Amino acid sequence: MKSIETIATVTKDGKITVQLPLDIPAGEHHVVIVIEEKYTDEKVERKEKRPPLNFPVHNCGLWPENLSLRREDMYGDWGR
Repeated sequence: MKSIETIATVTKDGKITVQLPLDIPAGEHHVVIVIEEKYTDEKVERKEKRPPLNFPVHNCGLWPENLSLRREDMYGDWGR
């Protein structure tokens, strides 16, 4: 079994056109088609309109030179 994700074109008369990789041999194949609720064009349009994420920045100053964030240094013998 091979899973392929691609874009398909559906015509008004209900026919579908799909471009497959060249390694798929000619002949009849069992195919499963999943139709998403929204059109592909709407998804692309929505992604372009979305504003960039704005994460807050908090300046806490410089970290101490001897600061260690190793688990062993932070918790010591805790949990042993």
